Amino acid sequence: MYWYLPWAWTLSFWEGLVAPADHVAEPLGPDDVEWAAALHSQAFSQPWSGDEFAALLSQAGTFGYVVRRTGQVRPVGVVLARLAADEAEILTIVVDRVARGKGFGRLLMDNVLQHLHAERAASLFLEVEETNAPALRLYRHLRFEEVGRRPAYYVGPDGQRQNALVLKRTLGPR
Repeated sequence: MYWYLPWAWTLSFWEGLVAPADHVAEPLGPDDVEWAAALHSQAFSQPWSGDEFAALLSQAGTFGYVVRRTGQVRPVGVVLARLAADEAEILTIVVDRVARGKGFGRLLMDNVLQHLHAERAASLFLEVEETNAPALRLYRHLRFEEVGRRPAYYVGPDGQRQNALVLKRTLGPR
């Protein structure tokens, strides 16, 4: 039997790696979209523009967070998600190359999970390239499970096609 204790569910996000104390996660806003696009271009062969981030952010149910050093403008990470009815999806998440492995991705995901908890979402979906070992470690640590696979879904900078894994995290009572 699963007991639904909101405080326990929230605290469980913080097990393990956490970002440095001099960084903070804040809601993604219109002033952040060009920075988000710059970060996105580091990680994806078909990056989104600032206008695309702004258009997505303006849609009902779409929200995001940035992580930045306290007092700085430039973020080191960004996540964009969308909630429709009781299901949510991660649209994109990226951390600056030089800041990876320091807990910023975890901080972004924790903020999304807390937001979805407050909205009483039932599940969160995302897709990830099957060769992205650091991201897969994070998602598995956050209790995501593979629910699907998209063959040859991503095209890398070298033109090679990679499979996408579709992952799901059930939220709240099971």
